[in-house]
Amino acid sequence: MSVHDRAGTRARPEDLVNVPALLAAYAEDHPDPSVAAQRVAFGTSGHRGSSLTTTFNDDHIAATSQAICEYREEQGTDGPLYLGRDSHALSEPAWRTATEVFAANGVQVLVDAGGRFTPTPAVSHAILATNRGRSSRLADGVVVTPSHNPPADGGFKYNPPDGGPAGTDATTWIANRANELLEAELHGVRRVPFEAVSADVGHYDFLDAYVSELDQVLDMDAIRAAGVRIGADPLGGASVDYWAAIAERYSLDLTVTNPETDPAFSFMTLDWDGKIRMDCSSPYAMASLVEIMRGGAEARSAGAPLAAPYRIATGNDADSDRHGIVTADGGLMNPNHFLAVAIDYLYRNRSGWPAGAAVGKTVVSSTMIDRVTADLGRELYEVPVGFKWFVPGLRSGDLAFGGEESAGASFLRLDGTPWSTDKDGIILALLASEITAVTGRTPSEHYAELTARHGEPAYARTDVACSAEDKQRLGKLDAGAVTATELAGEPITAKLTSAPGNGAAIGGLKVQTASGWFAARPSGTEDVYKVYAESFLGPEHLARIQDEARDVVAGALGGAKAGV
Repeated sequence: MSVHDRAGTRARPEDLVNVPALLAAYAEDHPDPSVAAQRVAFGTSGHRGSSLTTTFNDDHIAATSQAICEYREEQGTDGPLYLGRDSHALSEPAWRTATEVFAANGVQVLVDAGGRFTPTPAVSHAILATNRGRSSRLADGVVVTPSHNPPADGGFKYNPPDGGPAGTDATTWIANRANELLEAELHGVRRVPFEAVSADVGHYDFLDAYVSELDQVLDMDAIRAAGVRIGADPLGGASVDYWAAIAERYSLDLTVTNPETDPAFSFMTLDWDGKIRMDCSSPYAMASLVEIMRGGAEARSAGAPLAAPYRIATGNDADSDRHGIVTADGGLMNPNHFLAVAIDYLYRNRSGWPAGAAVGKTVVSSTMIDRVTADLGRELYEVPVGFKWFVPGLRSGDLAFGGEESAGASFLRLDGTPWSTDKDGIILALLASEITAVTGRTPSEHYAELTARHGEPAYARTDVACSAEDKQRLGKLDAGAVTATELAGEPITAKLTSAPGNGAAIGGLKVQTASGWFAARPSGTEDVYKVYAESFLGPEHLARIQDEARDVVAGALGGAKAGV
């Protein structure tokens, strides 16, 4: 991975998206449904694109909203629909489009009572709260967000009555119907002007409903009593008002380090590739917060003491479903490291959780989680990439925690009942402070203890160029196509194309040995496949795994092509 020479530095005017042009293109440009890239397509978190590339325009959102209305009717979902949005420029017009279509279809739409941005976890929380104890008039929701994606992007995701990201059956149905409507030039889309329906749209106080119950999922008293100094950076996203409200309600020593919002995200530092991206797990996107925790450049140049202003600092992406943890002693934590610490702490300190509740992880998350889970005496539930796979378990209590290596996770309330069934970056960020308050040690210090007990893994993700045809073959690969018997000097112990936890296809390949593994998955947007790899024998062994992974994949794809 080649790192841009300005990665980690503040964005310049020439780096910023032209917001007026973005909004004009949303309203004026129309997709050609005969072009595959311009059709509605749901990935792991909804439909995403940009109006500038005719992949996220008014037509897309009108068609998708109508499709959701028809899907709701088919499923018998007739309760309120919670509609939230984040701070991306395209979120506001898409939110208006959706409101027009939902209202015209007679859907009871509930939007934020204060006109605020709405984090994804607040929508999931609202759906579950409404549906608790109900068997009819069930609620669902839509969040208008492309998550951590660049400012030119828009996103639109549907959460059914289970509160989590919609499963493949739902998203396939919705996308297919939306594309039929695009092909019909939107004939069949019901819509009324926003001005005609805005007064009839219902309101819901997402912020109060969410913030007021945080003490049911976290030990807020412990954080307050310990006086943990917290710095929270919303990265210009939907959690901006939430952090100030959390500080006030629970009397925490918490500072919002950057309360600014701007649809161009001009305050951001550039990510690894020179793009603006609100990725709170990236040291480049989080450079400003990391700099604050290092005492600041001015203090260092003046020879002042390099005392960190906070014990714990946190970041969230634009819709607040991801978390970034910065500690005074360790800097920005690798997401895998914090997930392992969170699991170890939570399962040892949540007496109200079901005794048999398993630990949920994705196939590309660190094996440190496997070792921690075994040490806890818990069952591991390993699933393909995508938080949707954790939803049933979190609802039933069969899972107490579900997490992804991309810094997304959620867990049960203190009493073992569901909190959210979508990723919740806010509670994970606050958990870092609870861990520090209760144990007297930061998550970084806890991770050092875990490595002393279980070994220290080296983990990396890289991209490998490949053809579109090879991407397709990799996504449908059979494990039998892998002929290799060794990887980086060790016998191969498992060749997986389906997840051990639920048997679902992983959309790629995972190869394991006693000390390491790699997983290869095709990218959804580029002609590359992603290689995730890890070794408990150190960086040199990891490099060998990465190098040999290319040969293993090439051999398997060659066999698949030949029909082996």
